[in-house]
Amino acid sequence: ICCGYKGYVIKEYFANYFLHMSDVTFHMAENRMEVHHKRVEPWNVTLVDTGDSSMTGGRLKRVAEYVKDDEAFLFTYGDGVADLDIKATIDFHKAHGKKATLTATFPPGRFGALDIQAGQVRSFQEKPKGDGAMINGGFFVLNPSVIDLIDNDATTWEQEPLMTLAQQGELMAFEHPGFWQPMDTLRDKVYLEGLWEKGKAPWKTWE
Repeated sequence: ICCGYKGYVIKEYFANYFLHMSDVTFHMAENRMEVHHKRVEPWNVTLVDTGDSSMTGGRLKRVAEYVKDDEAFLFTYGDGVADLDIKATIDFHKAHGKKATLTATFPPGRFGALDIQAGQVRSFQEKPKGDGAMINGGFFVLNPSVIDLIDNDATTWEQEPLMTLAQQGELMAFEHPGFWQPMDTLRDKVYLEGLWEKGKAPWKTWE
């Protein structure tokens, strides 16, 4: 995890993972904590301080030492959710043999569309998806060599590095026509939390 502003909060969460996820008994006289009903994910989590003001490229460059020996690694911004088939995305990346894969998706519509003829509303479409053009969905499969295209903390991943990869013919797009939604605004937050609370979150693809 590329930690930035208040990264210590994330560190404290994992440091106290069992306090968050399990029932516990504190044996005060023994200065000991007993954990009940452990819920443990089979993860190894590395938290890297990448600076408060580093741009997206700079953060990626700062974790280079942790991914340099991998055949490929996954990279995402963390401010959007999707029902993306991650395995299919990885398989696509391995099959084409290029250095980078981005997930292309359709942006959600922000407003309903009106069909107006001679001043009369003939139909109303609730939040159509954009204008038909796909966008960068923020989920990537990358070969470690792409990090060489990042100069420093001020480098924005979506600009020079991605543009260079595209010009070199090394950037491929995995097209994802399914659910994708950013959490950029309060309205997005309310919408996504509402889906979660109703048990209708499309991005919850795990059991």
